[in-house]
Amino acid sequence: MDIKMVVMDWAGTTVDYGCFAPVHAFAKAFEEVGITPTMQEIREPMGLLKMDHIRAMLSMKRIQRAWIAKYQQAPTVDDVERIYDIFEKQLLSGLAEYTDPKYGCLECVQWLREQGIRIGSTTGYTHAMMDIVSVEASKKGYEPDALVTPEDVGGKGRPAPYMIFRNMQLLGIEDVRQVIKVGDTASDMKEGKNAGAFTIGVLEGSSALGLSEEEFTSLSAEEKAEQMHVRKKNSHAQGQIW
Repeated sequence: MDIKMVVMDWAGTTVDYGCFAPVHAFAKAFEEVGITPTMQEIREPMGLLKMDHIRAMLSMKRIQRAWIAKYQQAPTVDDVERIYDIFEKQLLSGLAEYTDPKYGCLECVQWLREQGIRIGSTTGYTHAMMDIVSVEASKKGYEPDALVTPEDVGGKGRPAPYMIFRNMQLLGIEDVRQVIKVGDTASDMKEGKNAGAFTIGVLEGSSALGLSEEEFTSLSAEEKAEQMHVRKKNSHAQGQIW
C-alpha cells in the first residue's frame, strides 16, 4: 500500500540535534530543588508529555531515594507541579536557540513532498513551547503540514497513538497502513507501534545517542559505528524496535 503521510517528531528527529533543549531544562529544574540527575536519568523518559517525564524521573529509585533523604517524604503531586513550573520557564527562555533543522531534514521533506507525501508531526512539547519552535524552524525552512501536541488530544501524549490519529484526521489520511512514524525516542517508537503505523527510529542526532553534532562528527567512522551499535543494542534489550 502506498505511503501517504510521514509523521515526524521534532526535537532530536527534525530539529535540535541531540535533543538538548529539554535536557538542559530538566537538569536545571531538578537542580533547583536540590536533586542532581544524571544524563541517563534525564534522557530515559524522553518523548513523553513533559509532566509525565517529571513523574517518571521522580519514580526512579535513585532519584526517589535522594528526594526522601532531602525532604523526609516521597515526592507529591505539588512537587511534580513545582518542578514542571521551573522546567517550563527554563525551557521557554532558551528554546529558540534549539530550532535548527538537522542535516538532511529539509532535503528529505522536499523529496517526500515531490512524491505527494504529506508531512505530519507530533511532540511532547506544549502549544506554548511549539509556538516558539515552529516559528523559528519555519524561518529556517522546516514547516510540516500538520502539528499536533498532547493538548490537542486531551493530554493523551506518547506512547498513546492519538496524536498520530489526529494528524491523519487533519491531513485526510484514512488508513494507518499508509502512515510512517519517525522519531528518536522509545516513546516515539511505542506511539507508532500503538497506532499500527510503520515505525522508524532515528539514531544519529537523537536523544538516545545523546551527542552534540560536534561530538558526533569528531568521532572516527569506527567510533560512530560502535556508538550506533551500542545504542541500538540497548534499545532492543529494552524491548524497543528501531
